[in-house]
Amino acid sequence: MVFYNKKLGGDVLNKIRSARGHYFSETQILDWFTQISLAIKHCHDRKILHRDLKSQNIFLTSKNTAKLGDFGIAKVLRHTLDKARTIVGTPYYISPEIIQNKPYSFASDIWSLGVILYELCALKPPFDANSISGLGIKIVKGMYNPIPGVFSKELKAMVAQLLSVDASKRPNINIILSNPFIIY
Repeated sequence: MVFYNKKLGGDVLNKIRSARGHYFSETQILDWFTQISLAIKHCHDRKILHRDLKSQNIFLTSKNTAKLGDFGIAKVLRHTLDKARTIVGTPYYISPEIIQNKPYSFASDIWSLGVILYELCALKPPFDANSISGLGIKIVKGMYNPIPGVFSKELKAMVAQLLSVDASKRPNINIILSNPFIIY
């Protein structure tokens, strides 16, 4: 278990909670999003599925640099087209294909990245319900409120792409990072 000193920056979940309803700037969101995406690219290039991407597993340094952590349930796939079948992850971040007990691959991590991006914008997860089954239904149907109107149409479009219920319609990490909207 890794203990993270809050003086060093804490994690993104705590940063979201400490925002107390004050939205982050789009520039700050895109900076963190790009750093997280680069970390995911590093994993996916090595055929590693993280399988537990969530704001609590994104750590921030004292200089506000994002670092991806907690690889406790990560899985290495032998081939890029391999699929995993084990149900793992944190409910708010689980992709529709996992909820439906279907094989999944890197697109499942992309879904979780979309949930994190939404959280950075709205300061709350896109999917919420009073029960696990209710949460599952909302995720499978892709039912979420739009991100706040203060954000650009490009950012809204990115969230929508990442949270596509059809895994084949989600962009892979290389496409995400090649988007001219993402600056790094």
